[in-house]
Amino acid sequence: MHVSVRTAAISEKTHVVDTIVAAFVSDPPCRWCWPIPHLYLTSMPKFVLALGGRAFEHASAYVTEDFYGASLWLPPGVHPDEDALGSIAQETVAAAVREDLDDVLEQMAKSHPDEPHWYLPFIGVDPVHQGKGHGSALLAHALQQCDRDRLPAYLEATSPQNAKLYERHGFEVVGKIQAGTSPPIVPMLRHPR
Repeated sequence: MHVSVRTAAISEKTHVVDTIVAAFVSDPPCRWCWPIPHLYLTSMPKFVLALGGRAFEHASAYVTEDFYGASLWLPPGVHPDEDALGSIAQETVAAAVREDLDDVLEQMAKSHPDEPHWYLPFIGVDPVHQGKGHGSALLAHALQQCDRDRLPAYLEATSPQNAKLYERHGFEVVGKIQAGTSPPIVPMLRHPR
């Protein structure tokens, strides 16, 4: 089955974020932050935009048909909104988790490669449509750009299942991020082909 990928328009931001929120509903680190459904559903969209929303300004937010899948890529030199991330954590994450989360976010920032690279803060497929090639199509589409630019791609895998998908696309494990009670997060890097 062929899955087409296109660049999402800024006007489609809400649809893209909704897809990612749906995709991450059972993501271990996200649900560690927001175990209560209401908190997850109200906080996660803000978190998605703070971590990856700048992709919309750089035409590097991608979707598959009917928004079944979406990804947000940050080009070299573009970073998440650190101030917004801090505010979201302070306002929405339980105090018992917040200190560990601050450590996790700090480790995530330090795990990025030193050289210019493309960063994938989010890729997700609506759970109803997972296993149908949307994630692979989204990855392949963006990795072509990385290869054209001769730049590495970097991401953090939040589950073993996701890590396997990324490995199939050439990513390699480069460390481990974990603090206190947090689930493990695996930084991964792919060199250009």
